Amino acid sequence: MKNPLRKALTKTIQIKRGRQVEVPPSERLLYAVYFSLGMVACLTVLEAVHLIVLGEWNSEIFTVISGLVGNITGIFLTQKA
Repeated sequence: MKNPLRKALTKTIQIKRGRQVEVPPSERLLYAVYFSLGMVACLTVLEAVHLIVLGEWNSEIFTVISGLVGNITGIFLTQKA
């Protein structure tokens, strides 16, 4: 498995007699995580540009970044459970 994100979201399920089965994540979940990570990167750049150009912190952009980070963390925690 070459994709580290796919590997991180793959579940390992224990079945009878110590046998383990790996369940890969759905493509929709992967695309949602890719989109969320991309948006975090774009919003971080936007916040940095806003800070450099206007010289003040934009709390709304930071709130959205925090929400997306929470969303991504929730996906990883619930997918591995």
